Amino acid sequence: MKILLAVDGSPHSLDAVKCVIDHADWFREKPRIELLTVHRPVPKIGGLGAAVGKAQLERYYLEEGEETLAPAKKLLERAGATFETRILVGEPAELIAEQAKKGGFDLVCIGTSANWLGSTANKVLRLSEVPVLLVK
Repeated sequence: MKILLAVDGSPHSLDAVKCVIDHADWFREKPRIELLTVHRPVPKIGGLGAAVGKAQLERYYLEEGEETLAPAKKLLERAGATFETRILVGEPAELIAEQAKKGGFDLVCIGTSANWLGSTANKVLRLSEVPVLLVK
């Protein structure tokens, strides 16, 4: 079982991580997990490119992504789970669905609040060709 575990650093996304950990016995084999976060791109503002270079922007995305992934990584490490991490930049729902298909994942797991209409989780549910587990 190959699981794409999408997190955004929110308590709801950590609930999804805990769900995967708590229910690892649902699967015949230990699941292979990719922990994913997607950072929305910094808006392009005229003249900003002269002050902020591409390397600085990439470093920013990496640092922010690592910070977002850190709590989920701690939970997975404590549970002894094997996982890889990935940080993408773009529109979250579209990239999560795209990564799920491109990466050959069997399941997307994503946390959601009680009021998820219009949320990233709802969009992933609509866009994904891979089954999606929404964790409330």
